[in-house]
Amino acid sequence: MMRLLKPMAAAGMLLALSATAAEAATKSPRACFWVRDVNGWSAADDHTVYLRVGVKEVWRLDLLGTCPDIKWDWRIALSSTGSSTVCSPLDATIIAHTPIGPQRCPVKQVTRLTPQEVAALPPKQRP
Repeated sequence: MMRLLKPMAAAGMLLALSATAAEAATKSPRACFWVRDVNGWSAADDHTVYLRVGVKEVWRLDLLGTCPDIKWDWRIALSSTGSSTVCSPLDATIIAHTPIGPQRCPVKQVTRLTPQEVAALPPKQRP
């Protein structure tokens, strides 16, 4: 009897884990944006950049470290690796123009903001 319960418990656990994974996948689909669709930006601080993509979307890029003077920069560049879409932090690098030359700022996290999160941003931080 004990041997029969272990496989049943393992099967139940696998079923629960697969249901949890499927639920997580439907709640947070992999989202990407085209670099060519970026039409505005703002920097909240030296490690957070907001991008306006198209008309309605705003994306937050959390930088791996600090990016000096990015908050005071008039222009930045977004460099994508491999293709012209950004789907993960490995796909993008922010290039800021500093007094000592271009500064490459690797991205740590890429997040698409909800309309509620965009509305909660202070006006000066909205791209």
